[in-house]
Amino acid sequence: MKRTGATILLIAALVGLVVGFLVDTVLTSTGRPTFVPAASLPTILVLLGAVVVALAVPIFRASRGRSGRRIDPFRALRIAMLAKASSLVGAAATGFALGLLTFVFTRPFTPSLGSLGSIIATAVCGALLVVAGLVAEQLCTIRKDDDDEHPGSSGAHPDAGSPA
Repeated sequence: MKRTGATILLIAALVGLVVGFLVDTVLTSTGRPTFVPAASLPTILVLLGAVVVALAVPIFRASRGRSGRRIDPFRALRIAMLAKASSLVGAAATGFALGLLTFVFTRPFTPSLGSLGSIIATAVCGALLVVAGLVAEQLCTIRKDDDDEHPGSSGAHPDAGSPA
């Protein structure tokens, strides 16, 4: 499994930004109010990030010999994939909220503080989810064992240092 790169995160954020801007554009063009994320969304994003990191910590401890438990590689891979998905969702949520902000700030009226606060909180908490996902992915990295070398190889394993 390859680590989550900055390029895919930027693409997810850009897609989210465009979608967020277009959603508000379509809503206002049909005479409806602009979209405002629920007040619970930022809390859910932060809690998801905390859960992902909490799931990755036992993998980190076991891989560094700080725990007597054996590492289940399938569990480590599942948690690493959850971390990767979380960082992508966080990037998309951040981009979506920034798209909503962009639309609101291009309008000739002053937005209400409540809706603006919810949008900004969603953008910040989405960015926190990206960070939590990347940290959890790093924690799920299992060190290369000496017995992983293949006969006849130069000692460098192509998957050395990759998650799970």
